[in-house]
Amino acid sequence: MVLAIAVGAGAGLGSIAFRWLITTFTHLFSGHADYAGAGGSANPHVPWLGSAFVVIAPVVGGLLYGPLVDRFAKEARGHGVPEVMLAVAQRGGRINPQVSVVKALASALCIGSGGSVGREGPIVQIGSALGSTLGRMVKVPEERMRLLVACGAAGGISATFNAPLAGVFFSMELILGAFSAEAFGATVLASVTASVIGRAAFGDTAFLTLPPFHVQHLAQYGLFVVLGVVAGGVGVGFTRVLYWIEDACDWAWRGPEWLRPAAGGLLLGLVLLALPEMYGVGYPVLQHAAQGGYVVAFLLLLLVGKVVATSLTIGIGGSGGVFAPSLFIGAMLGAAYGTIAGHLTPDTAGSVGAYALVGMGAVFAGASRAPITAVVILFELTGQYSIILPLMLAVVLATATSRLLSRDTIYTLKLRRRGIDLHAPAPHTTPGSQTVGTVMEALPAPLTADTDLATAADLLARSDHRVLPVLDGHGRYAGTLSARAVAEVLTDAPDTQPSRAGDLAQADPALTTDMPLATALHVLIAATGTGLAVLDPAKEHLLGWLTHQSALRALHGVTSTPTASVV
Repeated sequence: MVLAIAVGAGAGLGSIAFRWLITTFTHLFSGHADYAGAGGSANPHVPWLGSAFVVIAPVVGGLLYGPLVDRFAKEARGHGVPEVMLAVAQRGGRINPQVSVVKALASALCIGSGGSVGREGPIVQIGSALGSTLGRMVKVPEERMRLLVACGAAGGISATFNAPLAGVFFSMELILGAFSAEAFGATVLASVTASVIGRAAFGDTAFLTLPPFHVQHLAQYGLFVVLGVVAGGVGVGFTRVLYWIEDACDWAWRGPEWLRPAAGGLLLGLVLLALPEMYGVGYPVLQHAAQGGYVVAFLLLLLVGKVVATSLTIGIGGSGGVFAPSLFIGAMLGAAYGTIAGHLTPDTAGSVGAYALVGMGAVFAGASRAPITAVVILFELTGQYSIILPLMLAVVLATATSRLLSRDTIYTLKLRRRGIDLHAPAPHTTPGSQTVGTVMEALPAPLTADTDLATAADLLARSDHRVLPVLDGHGRYAGTLSARAVAEVLTDAPDTQPSRAGDLAQADPALTTDMPLATALHVLIAATGTGLAVLDPAKEHLLGWLTHQSALRALHGVTSTPTASVV
């Protein structure tokens, strides 16, 4: 509890410093508090350049943060969240302590000089690095280290966006990838602490100030269904374009990495010259769109422009998040969709703003596949509880659409492109190089489906296992029979319950001999029994048995002798 509160306080103070840096650098480079809403005005510091200063600003910013990142913390490049996810999944929560300082400076310079990225990725990485550093200072175990990293991420999101609930669910859904009472309690403490500090500095107001929206007609739910599906596809499309442009930048650049942001900044500057609304995070533009201030053609132009500008910023080596761009893209999509719906069905469509808000959450859910976070954070960012039902509906449909279209999210795809699977142990560990066939045990004597329960009970009582495999009439694997299931039947009502082993067989998942042990371990841990059947790759013959004991022997380098007999 004490450590969680300390991490939350550090993340809250870090978020204040980070936002101050962004504001300072934005004023320095553009002469405005947020140039995206300035309508292409000149920089008062260099008025003789007119609006053309935006071509130079990203180049100068790149010359400053490029060498900083390359020299002190290369992991500060990009959008940050994947690096935190990797640290939690495979590195015991260990993050370079320099990351918090380098990420804050690099991201603030990038955003302030026109980088079209968000600040949630940097603040997550900053808070997580603080949690990891504190954990190493007091020498906590790895499990607690991971939890402190999640506390830092929760605190950063909470203080930066005045969204304490969203910080908690962001950490549990994306960083930890699991929900538990201990994790919830710790992240809540960190999030509340950071939020109190953030509210003292920034005030207790919703992040976006919008008029109230309401669902005025039941037919609108049909429109929200379509929007959710489309938004899911747009979220996946944003992910694909982001990494396609990053690949193109990798292919095109042959110079030193420290110079890449400055050289690529010239291209970004040309985009900003054509579409100054892409400068920085762009919340004023997002808010104006949600209020119905743009025509459909310009909304679609802003949507495409944000995809290109954000992808280019990340591709040239910029530092910043993709959460805010996802919201921006979703707002443009939703506002355009709502405007079109209003023209086609003026009596039922309702307010454009409602579609913009739902689009924000749905596109983020389609890109990140974090539906709980998407719903909660949109509610907290806007204070619009009145659209919670259509938001939930669209977010779930966007998540489902994303799963159909893509294996990875905008966060995990970055890691998979580097050959990293978050659901497997690190490549250098023992399970990463073994298959189930090399560590499985001898096969327990299987039961046939027509074995009576009395005989099955006798065999289970004399077996070393609490479950035994069951074969059907053709000799194929039919599942497992547990001692508990047989005991319950024989004790409760033996005259009315099933009398054969096949009637009680549970269709537990079966492993194959060529399956990586790293993958099989996740299946084994989730199973209810003491072991799982191992089949041949064609899943026709039962060959062996994988238990927790045989997995432990493999992890500790003790060789077991598998049985090669075929049943």
